[in-house]
This record gives sequence, structure tokens and C-alpha cells, in this order.
Amino acid sequence: MIHSTHSLRVRYAETDPMKYVYYGNYATYFELGRVELFRSIGISYDEIEKSGIWLPVSDYKIKYLKPALYDQKLEIHTYLKKIPGVRIEFEYEIYNEEGTKITEAATTLFFLNSETHKIIKCPDFLMKLIEENWKE
Repeated sequence: MIHSTHSLRVRYAETDPMKYVYYGNYATYFELGRVELFRSIGISYDEIEKSGIWLPVSDYKIKYLKPALYDQKLEIHTYLKKIPGVRIEFEYEIYNEEGTKITEAATTLFFLNSETHKIIKCPDFLMKLIEENWKE
């Protein structure tokens, strides 16, 4: 498993009139979690894309347990619990500043060759980094 944590403070523009985080903004929080997980193992999302690999989302599942509110500090936990094949699956948990879990989610992405637009298996350079950082 690989686990990374990233914190952010909810900005006013991310909220609805009740000052709850607008539901559509959670996808951006999870993207941030994925980007930071890759960075934590030694590669940026930009480097992956420059190598000719795209990672489109094919599935997104979320469970809202409690609302995130304007100006709250949130902690996004991102997990990679399975070694990827042609798909890579991420799980997420968001905690508020009191340490209460407020959201659970999962996304599935697939590896796509940016030139041929064909689905491919996880590239060797990325698999090597994943294996080097894997913890049981």
C-alpha cells in the first residue's frame, strides 16, 4: 500500500450559500490527493504526461458523511491499495480539523497512450516507483 496526506483550507469560492463545500469540488480535492501521492513517490503528474501517458478517470464513487465547511482545514488521505495493471485505483478519506472523517471516496483511472489513444498497462517507470514505495 502507498498512503499520502495533504492538507488544505476550504476557500469561500468552493462553497455553496450554506458555506458547505459544493459537492462538485470534491473531485478537485481527490485530484490533488492523486497528484501529491505521485509526488510522494518521486514523480510529478506532469512528468507522467510528458512521457506520453494520460490518466483519465473511468469511475468515481463518493460517500458524504458530514459537510466540509468554509475555512475548515481538511486533511486528504489518499491510498493506493492494489498494484495497478491497465487501471489504477485510488481510495480517499477526508478528515476535518477535529479529526472526524467526513468523506470516503474512490476513483479508478486507466493508462492511456497519448499518441495512439490506446489503453496500456502501467508503464515500467511508474511501476518501479510504486514497487519501491510499497508498504505491506
